Amino acid sequence: MKKIPTLFKRDNGLPNNPVMNEVNPGCEWVLAGEGIATHKWDGTCCMIKEGAMFKRYDAKKGKTPPDGFIPAQEPDPITGHWPGWLEVTGKPEDKYFVEGMKHASAGGILPDGTYELIGPKVNSNKDGVSEHTLIAHGNSAYNDFPRTFEGIRSFLETFKGEGVVFHHPDGRMCKIKRRDFGFKW
Repeated sequence: MKKIPTLFKRDNGLPNNPVMNEVNPGCEWVLAGEGIATHKWDGTCCMIKEGAMFKRYDAKKGKTPPDGFIPAQEPDPITGHWPGWLEVTGKPEDKYFVEGMKHASAGGILPDGTYELIGPKVNSNKDGVSEHTLIAHGNSAYNDFPRTFEGIRSFLETFKGEGVVFHHPDGRMCKIKRRDFGFKW
């Protein structure tokens, strides 16, 4: 999965770089009412492909990725971030991925796609779930989601979640999080 752009540009002159009322190029479709808004889970990204599970890995600038690294895109020329995938092998560091897959599949096979691993030992479990599980990306749609800067800001101010990911029918995506407006999560 490629890095998903933030809907609005950041004000780099302020602490914590909050967003400002200016759309990032290529994300204008959101304010035009295209695509759907979905819940952004606060976990870690993974992928199921042909029955195998892969965890997201970011080969940071200057680091050589480990053997088996599958790039999701070219390295970012500015930040050097290079997102990709590593297969989940069952090693101790993969424990929660394995638990999440078992819980989500209930003995069956999960369809190919990207998922969010959430649970008690993932990112402080801000979503408050009792077991490690996988949530398919793009579920939990918000049908009447606001499409203005102020409307989105107002929605996220009281929202019980990390944020929202917008999905366009042609595959484009962008995101906006509570913290982009300075709201704690």
